[in-house]
Amino acid sequence: MPDTRTITASYVCPRDGSRAAGTALTWCCPVCGGPRDLDAGDLSAVRPDSLSGRVNSLWRYEEALPLSAPAVSLGEGRTPLVPLTSHVSAKLDFLMPTLSFKDRGAVMLAELARRLSPERVVADSSGNAGTAVAAYCARAGLPCTVYVPEGTSPKKTEQIRAHGARLEVVPGGREATASAARSAAGASGTFYASHVFNPYFLHGTKTYVYEIWEERGGTLPDAIAVPVGNGTLLLGAALATEELLAHGLIDRRPALVAVQAEAVSPLARAFHAGVEDLPDLPGEASPTLAEGIAIPRPPRARQILAAVRKSGGTFLTVPEDRIREAQKDLAARGFFVETTGVVCWAAVGDVTDRSVVVPLCGAGLKTGLAP
Repeated sequence: MPDTRTITASYVCPRDGSRAAGTALTWCCPVCGGPRDLDAGDLSAVRPDSLSGRVNSLWRYEEALPLSAPAVSLGEGRTPLVPLTSHVSAKLDFLMPTLSFKDRGAVMLAELARRLSPERVVADSSGNAGTAVAAYCARAGLPCTVYVPEGTSPKKTEQIRAHGARLEVVPGGREATASAARSAAGASGTFYASHVFNPYFLHGTKTYVYEIWEERGGTLPDAIAVPVGNGTLLLGAALATEELLAHGLIDRRPALVAVQAEAVSPLARAFHAGVEDLPDLPGEASPTLAEGIAIPRPPRARQILAAVRKSGGTFLTVPEDRIREAQKDLAARGFFVETTGVVCWAAVGDVTDRSVVVPLCGAGLKTGLAP
């Protein structure tokens, strides 16, 4: 039977204000069909003097999270922050249990699903979110199906299968894969573990910034650079900075620097054109080494653009040859990172006028060295 007593947050649509209970299995706004935000009430401040002796995972920030007392944790979080230059530091999120930052959000989705006791869990992914959801569903004892586009890295599909999930390979690109998963998500008794549509995922990724804040002694850098496809890490970072600022735990907002591959950069073009959203046109991604952020139409585009502007940040793009160079450069420094995970280093590695943190957010073993 579902244990919904500890699910107190509710869903709210940022476009039309419609609401739904946090216990509902419906995965999108019933009015506009878009992704929803989470109304978690007044989450408490995380006080620095209360952290000593707490669990060594992202759950140490429990009062800032919409769920507590997890049963499916794999010890995710608390990844090292390591200087690369005098101005740029790297957060080593490729050291997560499934070797990518997606564990931060996947543990929240799996914990929520465990309490709702659905008949099945479905997810769609270009790889890393799927491997994370598969692993955490295995931990929770939940049947899981993961939809991936054809051409997904064989190492990622192997990892999904290894965790016992059913793998569905969809002809076409990322948009076709998402469409197939959403069709399956409409079946009765199905929990759609969408890292894009379900806002619990964003409350997991926000712990990335809480960790930076703690590791830097209660401060944040001048800028936080993040790779952006569907924007889950960026929107989580925006949530965290808003909360830390509101609770008086930081005195300024760091700039969010969003990085896209030049080959697939719809948000960067929209940002620099000064528009608030992407045009309502279909599109497929062009080939890029940064497969994890090759998203032509992110559902939360409007929110991503607004968050970057509010922070005083910007969008940067990197060409394919620079991605190759950045992967080799990081490997020469001791970090073997997948090609999507090197784009921020490629974009801001030579910064000398401010402090920046970049995520190394996926292990190189997932994709290998770029050709």
